[in-house]
This record gives sequence, C-alpha cells and structure tokens, in this order.
Amino acid sequence: MQRRAVAVYVAFFLVIAAASYTLLATAEEPTITLEDPEYELAQGETFTVGGQQYTVTTIEESDGAGSGTIEWTESDVEMTETWANEDTVEIDGTEWQVLIEGENATAFTFQEVQDRQAILENDPDAANETQEIDGQEYVVIQSGGGQELVPAEEYFAAPATQSFSVGDQFAYNNQTVTVDEITADGVTVGWTEDQTNTQDLSNEGTAELADSTEYLVLFPDSSTVQLTSDMTSYNAQVEAQNQFSERTSGFRWVTFTSLLFVFSLIAFAFLPSRY
Repeated sequence: MQRRAVAVYVAFFLVIAAASYTLLATAEEPTITLEDPEYELAQGETFTVGGQQYTVTTIEESDGAGSGTIEWTESDVEMTETWANEDTVEIDGTEWQVLIEGENATAFTFQEVQDRQAILENDPDAANETQEIDGQEYVVIQSGGGQELVPAEEYFAAPATQSFSVGDQFAYNNQTVTVDEITADGVTVGWTEDQTNTQDLSNEGTAELADSTEYLVLFPDSSTVQLTSDMTSYNAQVEAQNQFSERTSGFRWVTFTSLLFVFSLIAFAFLPSRY
C-alpha cells in the first residue's frame, strides 16, 4: 500500500517536472528590435545630426555582440598651449628656450638652444669638452703644436633670439599661432584647426551626438547599426526579457524540485520496514 501511494506521488511530480521542462525547452527568449529607427547604416555610410556629419568607420561582431565606431571632423576648433619660463620648444627642427623677464612682462623671447657638444665635435681643432678655470669656462684649441684657451663666450656665437608680444603670430607645428597671453607663469598661444574625433559604439549602449540627444545603439546583424532616440519601445522589450528570465528561472526551480521529490520518494519507498 505504501509503495502504491509512492507511485502515485512519483507520477504526479514526474508530470509536473515534464511539463515544466517542456515549457523551458520550447520557450523562446524575446529579442530586441527597433521599429523605424532614425538611422540604419552600414559601414562607410554617412549621416548628419545637428549639422554635424558622421561616418560609420567600422562594424564588427565579437562573441555574438556587435560593436562599431563612428568618426566626425569638427572645423575651426580652438586650441591652446602654454609654455612656462625656461621651457624648451621645438620650431622647424630648432630648439628654442622660452624666456620671460619680470612679473609684469608684456613680451617674451625665444632664445636658440645651442648644442655646444655638437659644435665642439665638428671643430677638428677644438677639444670635445670645455674646461673651467677660476670660474671661467674655456674652449681648448690646438694651435701650432700648442694649446690655446679661448673664453667660451668668444668661441660660441651668440644664440639667435626672437621676441613676441600679445597678438603677434608665428609658425608652430605647421600652424599659425597667436600669442594670447603673457604672464610671469607662462606664455599661452592659440590657434584653430580641424579636429577628427571617434566614438566607440556598443550593442544596446548609447551615444550622445551633436544635437545633445542620447541615441540607443543596436546591431541587428554583423553589417548594420541602428540608432534611435525612442527609448520607450526598447525599455518595454527589456522588461519583457526580464520577465522571461524570471519565469524560466521559476520553471527550472520547479523542474529541479519535482525531480528531487521523485528521487526522494523512491528512496523512501525502498527503505526496509521495522514492522
């Protein structure tokens, strides 16, 4: 009689486990799709947002998730650079030292940085190193079988200098720069240039474009990217996915628990009786 009752319960829980497992096996997780996105693009295509033109430079797929990159160029971007007193700046292959004199300086000077070591090495009559005698620096010159000491300030030519004030312009790094500000702390120069920017795109991520709007990014396949500012439909689909996940977790728990009951009942049914 005891085993008959166990058989009934075993059959009952097996039916529950089978039904739950069947629902798990046949259930399809809802996918996220965009209806009428503002932009649907392939690699190499361009689109314009807020007056700014963008180009989709890459679309690729890794580990089942899409990703990509967009690129755009901003025109006449204001750039600045600041040099402190005694900083070294390279202009057209020549190094110059920035010199600012006084707390209330209205101008600064570029002084050429001389490579004294190279000058000495290129002079066959000069020793490769200067000598300091009684606090004075000398260049040793071989002359008529003897040596002549020439003061360094006489041997080396005076370094070239250039002076600039606020508003002056000069060439720097293939740009025409303007002196914007001169203080005791440094010199600030400014210029404008076209600047190329890139932004990485990730599936179901967001990207803020030139119209200050955040766009949802979706890669429906390995060659297409979609952009939309309508988050309502997306949020509803994400909620549906969350509900699906919760339900499938519940079905897994039911399947596991039912099978556990089945094995436990079978084990108890075959325990030896004391009576």
